[in-house]
Amino acid sequence: MPKQKTDDLLKLVASLNRAEKRHFRLFVKRNQQADADILFLQLFDILERTGTYDEGYLLKRIEGIKKSQLSNLKAHLYKQLLTSLRLLNRNKDEEITLREQLDYARILYNKGLYRQSLDILDKAKKRAVEIESHTIALETAQFEKLIEGQYITRSIEGRAEELSQECELLTSKISDTNGFSNLSLRLYGHYLTNGLVGSTEEAEEVRTFFDDRLPSVRYEELDFWGKIYYCQSYTWLHLLRQEFALCFRYTQRWVDLFREQPKMIEVNAPLYLKGMHNHLANLFNMWQYDKFIAELQHLELFPHQFDLTNNVNVAGLYHLYQFDHQIRRHYMEGTFTEGLGLAPQLMEVMEDNRYNWDDHRHMVFYYRIACLYFGSGDNDTAIDYLNLIINQRSPNYRSDIQAYARILSLICHFEMGNVQLVEYQVKSVYRFLAKVEHLQETQQVIFRFLRRIPRIREADLRDEFIKLKETLDEVAKLPYESRPFTYLDIPSWLESKIEGISVQEVIRRQFEENRELV
Repeated sequence: MPKQKTDDLLKLVASLNRAEKRHFRLFVKRNQQADADILFLQLFDILERTGTYDEGYLLKRIEGIKKSQLSNLKAHLYKQLLTSLRLLNRNKDEEITLREQLDYARILYNKGLYRQSLDILDKAKKRAVEIESHTIALETAQFEKLIEGQYITRSIEGRAEELSQECELLTSKISDTNGFSNLSLRLYGHYLTNGLVGSTEEAEEVRTFFDDRLPSVRYEELDFWGKIYYCQSYTWLHLLRQEFALCFRYTQRWVDLFREQPKMIEVNAPLYLKGMHNHLANLFNMWQYDKFIAELQHLELFPHQFDLTNNVNVAGLYHLYQFDHQIRRHYMEGTFTEGLGLAPQLMEVMEDNRYNWDDHRHMVFYYRIACLYFGSGDNDTAIDYLNLIINQRSPNYRSDIQAYARILSLICHFEMGNVQLVEYQVKSVYRFLAKVEHLQETQQVIFRFLRRIPRIREADLRDEFIKLKETLDEVAKLPYESRPFTYLDIPSWLESKIEGISVQEVIRRQFEENRELV
């Protein structure tokens, strides 16, 4: 068994909870004759206990096993674990249940029991249509056509036409849904690679990209999932173009679709969570605090709607979004020091990798934690987290975050009085930014200022800060230039330098002033 497959087996064993381990042992013993002969169960017990794969140790501990047998034994254990998990989860996942019904229908068909097979298929198809799982419904209808077309069963006049129309309708629905899901995925890929647009030209490129691939079907003609992906596609379009008011329209519709049909949350909880996440992120971009808090409460109530204990994927997404938006809340409120309480919890989750978050998620969280430390005045620790981003080996995603991390690192070093280090690092940051296509005006202005810092006399610094803030205030009025300040609130930092107070105090004061105006 290749090393990758061995690592996969170890990860699968490590992912099992107590109930799943117990079920697996009962499953094996129920289907085997003698415990002593169950070699793959012995392998499971050793891997579960040690958490590592040591070939020499296994050969000593498992009696009668040869080295040449280990590869097949591992493969067999992996297959048995999946079979056990499938049986355990069949009543917790609608689609697993439906596919099990298809398997039963196939068995009956192979035995020549055509009427019984059709009965099961009919029930499965009705349930698939109810939850709008049209791919399974189509597979079921196609199987019905096979039986009806080959054997004299219960066929009645018009049955052939009825099945043909069903398949055509289901195929059309699947095609429409796929069109929007594909469009959404491509836009997401664009976001990961390039971030949000920074110019009118980029905005037009995104719009053209979208229009060229937009399916020619009206919203009203789509099924539930088609409408969800329709909203998701338009969400990405307007988010990429920084049209947050338009984006709000589609994120709100996205979550409302699920809340109007709560049963669909059970069918696809990750897509509902993704909708809430995008809605919260957009409210943050619009700085709509009250609506943000109301939606955050919806997110925090999610575990009461969905059992997280039996679905690591959903649990991982829930905690991912909860951490993300709790941090955003502290950004809005200016409570950076209070928000630092989230950092140890978040790092523990990332380090033990319990939810298998990808490197992109880690990068975003490192930056968010760094901003909390910067806002609270702990620049040294902020640099530690920024270095986790800066020192990554040539990641090909989120060049915007990488640029902000380098600029913020320079600011932190400046705050700590490391003027010579700033002068040295400016060169490497310049080399990186030179590779970033379409660097935004905001980033260019800030970077030009940082390059000049070593040559500015201390007595002139305050005046320079005032000039820079005035320049940035003008730049922020330009299209697509206000977005960077949600990642790196340079105006508040400059105001803190001008007034001689902390960044946290400036943002907290702004928050309280805005609350009084509401």
